Amino acid sequence: MAEMVKLFVNGQEVEVESGKNLIDAFEVIGIEIPHFCYHPALGSDGNCRMCLVGIEDGRPPLVPACKTPVSEGLKVQLDTEKIKKIQHDVMELELINHPIDCPVCDQAGECKLQDYYMSYDHQASRMRVPQVVKEKKMDLGCGVIHDQERCVLCARCVRFTRLITKTGELGIINRSDDARVALFPGRSLDNRYALNIVDLCPVGAMTSKDFRFKQRAWFLKRDKGICHGCSMGCNIFIDHNREKYKDDLIYRFRPRLNPEVNGYFICDEGRLGYHRENEGRLISARIGTEESSADQALQTARRRMEGADKLLILLSPNCSLEQMLAIQALAATTGATVSGFSDGSIKNGDADGYLIQDDKSANRAGLALLGVNTSPEFFESALQRTDTLVSFNNDLFITGPNQAWAKKLGEIQIIAISTHDTLFSRQAGIAIPTASYTEYAGSVINKDGILQTFGQAVCKNSAPLDMIRIAGLLGGTLTDPEALMQAMKRKIPAFAAIETDQIPEKGLKLSHNEAAHVTA
Repeated sequence: MAEMVKLFVNGQEVEVESGKNLIDAFEVIGIEIPHFCYHPALGSDGNCRMCLVGIEDGRPPLVPACKTPVSEGLKVQLDTEKIKKIQHDVMELELINHPIDCPVCDQAGECKLQDYYMSYDHQASRMRVPQVVKEKKMDLGCGVIHDQERCVLCARCVRFTRLITKTGELGIINRSDDARVALFPGRSLDNRYALNIVDLCPVGAMTSKDFRFKQRAWFLKRDKGICHGCSMGCNIFIDHNREKYKDDLIYRFRPRLNPEVNGYFICDEGRLGYHRENEGRLISARIGTEESSADQALQTARRRMEGADKLLILLSPNCSLEQMLAIQALAATTGATVSGFSDGSIKNGDADGYLIQDDKSANRAGLALLGVNTSPEFFESALQRTDTLVSFNNDLFITGPNQAWAKKLGEIQIIAISTHDTLFSRQAGIAIPTASYTEYAGSVINKDGILQTFGQAVCKNSAPLDMIRIAGLLGGTLTDPEALMQAMKRKIPAFAAIETDQIPEKGLKLSHNEAAHVTA
């Protein structure tokens, strides 16, 4: 447990964690110290001076809170007239040349300059001279649009490219009123994390070309989720909105802090993965080439499964643990062989040693923990013996049709339970739509063995069935959440002493030898 120290804020004694600076320590206890340039992932820069606080009997009496560690007995002043005047003066300097275009700014509703003006300034402008004109709508590359006039020169973007991506595309040029963030000559943003600059920007100076003018921030509902783009399992916010008479749509993914997994950031590929949640979805069930109701397609699929001699179930490594257990129960009931092989989901050499991983699936560790064979040899052997293949959201044609399997796939019955209308689902004799990961709740295990849970975010007007429900309708015996939890506890010893609602938000680290104790 972290050591605690006692100090005083505006004369009131508080207890905070030792080793932190004043901004971070006070945030935990609900006290805000305004700041622009400081960010926990980028360290203290001390250039905005918005976080200056008073220290009673201190030498010096004024210090930047971002650079001042807490200490026993420290007497911090946040509400004196001198501190308030400093905040007013800093805000006035920030707003001298800032365009007052909040109604058309894409950052409106999420802007710290707006928030601080309302909380710490509220002063009328005294300026009666023309504002300094700078460049607007500058395309910096990687989908980042920059408005130099809105920039408050916090330098977060510059420090991000130097400290985090180590690509160093940005710098601050010129001096005084003419200072501005700019690209180095002959360069553009060229890294796989560039859109994090948009999140870091405290004002509307950096915006996303992908999100610009799509939605107002105050219309969006923000739900917590887990990115399924790779085995890192980055924590995200899913921002979505259901407009009147329309379906619920996702408008962006944003990083959500988890020190144990992704820290403060996510990669651009994962961030833009929300497009796949909205587009190319399998909307209606099909039997052959004809549209069908989901009920009719499920009944037909069940009859074909019951009439199969050798049934093969193909399980996606993106399924949740609960879905995997429910489908394993279906396999036990029907006598099916289960394979977790997934074509094209591992891109060797794509990992960068930071967040991006070679494995582009969210829960391959779950397959291993539940004893599901994922080798291509096992799948190919089982495929040659089967007459009916049931795929649970496992696209065998991610990299295109495999000629080695083409003849066999053309001879057998294929039932595809799929989130998307893919080439593989179109080849299937029966295609049944199912919910994607933003539309159900579940749990996954990332590459480091961290178990994480996520909730349902998106509610479609015509909601497709979850795979757990589909497995039950096809003959499975595990569909009840409590029964699934009990089955999980029997198979995974680490679950024996916990309940789903007791798993911390940052996840639960499973021991390295858990897989050795799975009950197959």
